[in-house]
This record gives sequence, C-alpha cells and structure tokens, in this order.
Amino acid sequence: MSARWQDAVVGQDLRLLDAIARLDAVALQILLVTDDDGRLVGTLTDGDVRRAILRQMPLDSGVADAMYRSPTTISLGTSRDEAMRRMRERHLRHIPILDATGRPVGLELLDEVAAPPTRQNAVVLMAGGLGTRLRPLTEKTPKPLLRVGGRPLLETIIESFAEHGFTRFFLSINYRADQVEAYFGDGSRFGVRIEYLREDEALGTAGALSLLPLTPTEPIVVMNGDILTRLDFGQLIDFHTRTNAELTMCVREYEVEVPYGVVEVEGEQVTSLVEKPTARHFVNAGIYVLAPSLIAIIGDGERLDMTDLAHRVMAGEGRLSAFPIREYWLDIGRLKDYERAQADFARYFIQADR
Repeated sequence: MSARWQDAVVGQDLRLLDAIARLDAVALQILLVTDDDGRLVGTLTDGDVRRAILRQMPLDSGVADAMYRSPTTISLGTSRDEAMRRMRERHLRHIPILDATGRPVGLELLDEVAAPPTRQNAVVLMAGGLGTRLRPLTEKTPKPLLRVGGRPLLETIIESFAEHGFTRFFLSINYRADQVEAYFGDGSRFGVRIEYLREDEALGTAGALSLLPLTPTEPIVVMNGDILTRLDFGQLIDFHTRTNAELTMCVREYEVEVPYGVVEVEGEQVTSLVEKPTARHFVNAGIYVLAPSLIAIIGDGERLDMTDLAHRVMAGEGRLSAFPIREYWLDIGRLKDYERAQADFARYFIQADR
C-alpha cells in the first residue's frame, strides 16, 4: 500500500489544469476524486486527461467533467494477492481501497509501477536531416549532435527512452553520418543497443524503415531526431496496443489567434461577428507507433514520409489513432526553437532526472 496515497485525493471541483499538475506531482498515475463528504466519486488517470484533451475540453473545466465515474475498487481488508489478481486481470495499474462508507483509505499499486518494464519495442530515430533552417549551426555539425544543456540533443532523446525501459535503437543517418556513428557507437556506454540505417539518399521518415535488417515483432516507435519531450513513451506503447491501431500519431494542441474581428455573412447580411477569435487545432508532433505489418507496404528504397503512410492506412480502412501529448514538447526546427530549448532544458530535463 502506498504511504503517499492521501496526496492523490482531490475534490471534484478542482480545475482540470490543477488536476494535471497534481497528477504529475504525486507521481502515482492516478487521482482519487471525492465529494464533499469524502466519498469516492471517480478517478482521474493520464488516459482520462488525454481523452479530455482530444475532446478539446477547456483546462479550466472541473475535474468531474473528465474523471472516470465507475472505477474498480476493493474493500478494506481485501488481501494484496487478491488486489494484484484483479489489477492484472483487468489490466489496471492501481486500485483504490474503500471503507464501508465508500471513503478511500488506501491505494494498491501494481508492482510494475515502481520500475518500468524493459520494452522489446524497437525505436527508430530520424537523425539524417540537413538541418538547413538551423544554419550556420549545422554547417559542420549534424543537428542530432547540436548541444542542448551541454550534451547532444540525440543523447537526451535516447536517455528519455531508456528511462521508460527502451533499449534497442536504430538511428537513420545521412548528413555527416560518420560523426553521429562515432559519437554513439554501439550504444553500450549509454546502456542501450544502437544500430544504424544508412540512407544513401533521403528516403523520408517512413521510407527509412525499409532498411531495417529484420521486421520487428513488436510495435515500432518512430520519432524525429530534433524533438525534446518529457512524453511517457511506455504509456504511448500501451495506448497503441489498447486501441488496436495499425498506426498511432502523437498530436499536440495548437492555438491560432486571428488578429481581426471575424465576420460571417449570408448573402448581404452579417450573421456573426467575433472579435479576435482563437482557433484550436491538433498538429502532428513527429512521434509515431507502427504495427510491424506496416513495414510490408513500404517498398525497398521507396521515398515515403510518415504522413504518406498515414494516408495509406486511412485509405485501407486501417485504424489511425491520435495520442495527445500533454507533456513538454518542442520541435527544434529553427534557431529560435534552439534558443528556447537551451532556456527550457534545466527546468524540464535536469530537474526531472533528479
């Protein structure tokens, strides 16, 4: 039983934005939502938050609008063996313990929560781009080796995956490939295994997968090598598996403010006038999970981007799932992004590693 479970108890009037902050701070992967009498009325997990984001629920909404109202619970006095059995049977990571009045008195956690399992999934990192928009920084140094926070960007990416149990990596390289290979070697000094996919010519973010020596048996993570994020990659894999998707695309919410009053007109009559409205959209975050079967539809040496592959999946009536990123995420495509990454690094990565 966790000694910190009390920190996970919140009221149902708490704002969703504050609930997300509490969820991250408590680090138990669940909040127990109670009514004014202290009785459990629901739970909030990372999955509930991401579903709320996909519905574009305002972050100032009450947590009650996003919580799960029928959570699995156990009664006080239930044995730990029985609690573990129920969690494994129902694929749960945690289960609230309630007294006879329905008030939470504890929280059982699945053993695997404390230490992430070793993942057999291959990770393919796209590290061969020219980095044209980052010149002059990339004239002699490939973008993956640009230093952010005192170390190469790609090193931080690999360590972020390793934190979540991923150990097998393929680096797709082209521009100044020898520098990348010389720095990372076989990956042993980072506690992982690294192999290289050498592109004689640019094949795109999906085309490079045709160079894999063997078709993996587990879902494959593909990520652009210029992204800094605190995404939980284990949760991403679990989501992909749970939704039975052929392809999962990570998305990020993006807001665009129109700097003028927007006028809607029917004929000669104005029907609506909204001053400087904000439009919210989901944008491609450059991180994907693929079913191994998709490798077969990529031709050898074919130039293909992940967005092209996504269209093929949709055209073939396959399932393309969207996984919303709520954690820190930054695409370092331009010089101003690189400058922002330097400013953000200590806050989001050094502190997170402590």
